[in-house]
Amino acid sequence: MRIVFAGTPQFAALALRAILAAGHQVALVLTQPDRTAGRGLALHVSAVKELALASGIEIFQPQSLRDPVALDRLRAVGAEVFIIAAYGLILPQAVLEIPRFGCLNIHASLLPRWRGAAPIQRAILAGDSLTGVCIMQMEAALDTGPVLLSGSLPIADDDNAASLHDKLATLGARLIVEALGHLPMPLVAQLGTGVTYARKIEKSEAQLDWRLPAIHLARQVRAFNPAPGAMASFEGNAIKVWAAQAQAGCAAPGTIIAAEKSGVVVACGDGTLRLTELQKAGGKRLAVAQFLSGSRARAGAAFSLPNA
Repeated sequence: MRIVFAGTPQFAALALRAILAAGHQVALVLTQPDRTAGRGLALHVSAVKELALASGIEIFQPQSLRDPVALDRLRAVGAEVFIIAAYGLILPQAVLEIPRFGCLNIHASLLPRWRGAAPIQRAILAGDSLTGVCIMQMEAALDTGPVLLSGSLPIADDDNAASLHDKLATLGARLIVEALGHLPMPLVAQLGTGVTYARKIEKSEAQLDWRLPAIHLARQVRAFNPAPGAMASFEGNAIKVWAAQAQAGCAAPGTIIAAEKSGVVVACGDGTLRLTELQKAGGKRLAVAQFLSGSRARAGAAFSLPNA
């Protein structure tokens, strides 16, 4: 297959690597423009761009795909299919119509559940026990296109967004290679029921509200690891919570029931949350035993309640 590949983060880079290993000709790679990041505002190159550079593939980083010049460049490639994976730009109808086999998207959910930008985090937040990847034919609407191929996997109780991302990226890379080897494939329309939308994660969602059930807060911690990190406040200081487990117990929400090497146990609206990996502002992620050696957290003290 002669392919145009569009993607930006590591999830997409793994798929690109698998496509190249399968012997397909990637004639052009589209990826987001380089961004400044970090305290020094150094220019950051995407994972897909790094792989494309190392593989000697031509790279195109347009600000928009609606520009006639960009459209002409894509048409000139003569690609049979476009592969899209976490690209970050909307593909207008004019782009979708260019390749003979259309534009195939690697989407990290079992559609129609969790259409949209953050399916991995939303699945964890919702307490889903199963997720997967769909290879879908793109349409102008958001993740509504028919599915060519799908695969599922369980969400483990200790999966966070990072570990689940890696599992789904591996699955997606395998499925897109399989799909490319069998084009054209039958298209299966998505069900009209069970549609949910995975809206973009906002930093404000990362704040832990101890009045909520412990099982809900444990999902927040898992869903927001590695970004943006679940947030709590103790004696006016911001603390990120990177690992926690829900368990039984009862006290006023936010109250620290125990502060031990095995965990800081905090009362919630229902049950308690055992915090096992924490980070002070400006500090490093620490196992709870190390964190406590430099912390005033103790039984009887309390984390602040949001807006309280």
